[in-house]
Amino acid sequence: MAIPVPTRQLFINGDWTEPLLKKRIPIINPSTEEIIGDIPAATAEDVDVAVEASRSALTRNKGKDWATASGAVRAKYLRAIAAKIKERKPELAKLETVDCGKPLKESEADMDDVISCFEYYADLAEGLDAKQKAPISLPLKAFKSYVIKEPIGVVGLIVPWNYPLLMAIWKVAPALAAGCAAILKPSELASATCLELGEVCREVDLPAGVLNILPGLGSEAGAPLASHPHVDKIAFTGSTRTAIKIMTAAAQRVKPVTLELGGKGPIIVFEDCDIDKAVEWTIFGCFYTNGQICSATSRLIVHESIAEEFLDRLVKWSENIKISDPLEEGCKLGPIVSKGQYENVMKFISNAKSEGATILYGGNRPKHLEKGYYVEPTIITDVNTSMQIWREEVFGPVLCVKTFTTEDEAIELANDTHYGLGGAVVSKDLERCDRVSKALQLGAVWVNCSQPCFCQAPFGGVKWSGFGRELGEWGLENYLIVKQVTEYVSDEQWGWYEPPKQ
Repeated sequence: MAIPVPTRQLFINGDWTEPLLKKRIPIINPSTEEIIGDIPAATAEDVDVAVEASRSALTRNKGKDWATASGAVRAKYLRAIAAKIKERKPELAKLETVDCGKPLKESEADMDDVISCFEYYADLAEGLDAKQKAPISLPLKAFKSYVIKEPIGVVGLIVPWNYPLLMAIWKVAPALAAGCAAILKPSELASATCLELGEVCREVDLPAGVLNILPGLGSEAGAPLASHPHVDKIAFTGSTRTAIKIMTAAAQRVKPVTLELGGKGPIIVFEDCDIDKAVEWTIFGCFYTNGQICSATSRLIVHESIAEEFLDRLVKWSENIKISDPLEEGCKLGPIVSKGQYENVMKFISNAKSEGATILYGGNRPKHLEKGYYVEPTIITDVNTSMQIWREEVFGPVLCVKTFTTEDEAIELANDTHYGLGGAVVSKDLERCDRVSKALQLGAVWVNCSQPCFCQAPFGGVKWSGFGRELGEWGLENYLIVKQVTEYVSDEQWGWYEPPKQ
């Protein structure tokens, strides 16, 4: 059954607005390679209009409509948005699946996380009210000091295509909770559900201009947003290469940025593990979301004493993964998001073979699927640390494998990368897990699991994986300015200068 794809315009100042240059981009279903609709394509001209709408939203009624309203007022809107998304969950999940190719069960889980994220930041928005004017203890009794937290202003939010709506909400929810006005730039490869967020905002009467949604190409919409003189901050999730361009643009105006970038995460499996449990977490950590996860634990580092048995079980579990149309019941692996990304993944696999690695399993298009951008779950062995497949992010269902002998060797292999987003350690020895967790140069470490994510816990990386943290209270702080207010309360003259003679 065909999934209806709404035809939308840009969402600017609380209403649907045709792009000034009238550009549109086709939506291609990655499981069928068919055009199923199109999205509006914003350009610099539309960015200017959206920025003006955002700035007006912050100053309307002297800020009382949004920026200086109580956190409780903003929380009401966030909860209303969550409730509307809950009502539309089945429809939004299917739309997400046909747009980006992830299995329907995953899209449904994403919608649950979207709802939870809005509700969580609604709670934090209310909590902001109690934290205003928090007193500061000072050594001089002649002074009294407190802190005010204020929204940073207009924020540009640039998000990827692997979790289209969820990644957007990781930024939108805390930005709105803080009292900012936001301009969301979804990926041109998957914008459909982000546009539906605009319709939800219309339905709950979110004040005009508080959230604007501008799909479009990175060069035509993302770059003008990042460099715009009246955008106060950029939060970006995507490639390190694009992040460098964003940082360069932001630096011209000393504009703050938060960056959540790529990864090449390790999963270290020790000899005392429960092998089947460890195998399942290994494939989940690399093949979930069709392998398109920035924090994917795509480098398996397994103890040499169990490597043969572990790999045998890994292949058997991989053979059992259902690869199909992502709308089918039981699908666990759908297509790569686009033809270009599919070709990129296949090139990585081809390069690994030409460099001398062994394709232990997969590496091809599934034989039963003639259409769609499908790649079999792929396991690559006989890898050395100089190979491209070990060092670069693939963003597809491709796992490379090395063995180790000692704990120190495993840590050295894990840390030998430019990236530092997420990684895992698997062992029954929890003291060892603790040691290894502390030694790994990562923003997140998962013990005896891979990829759990909760909106209450911080997420972000080190090294080439970016800086700043999303989610949790840290995510809200991204969008707040801390202002110190200090008052002289003594009745005495300050007395620093000699007073004039009477």
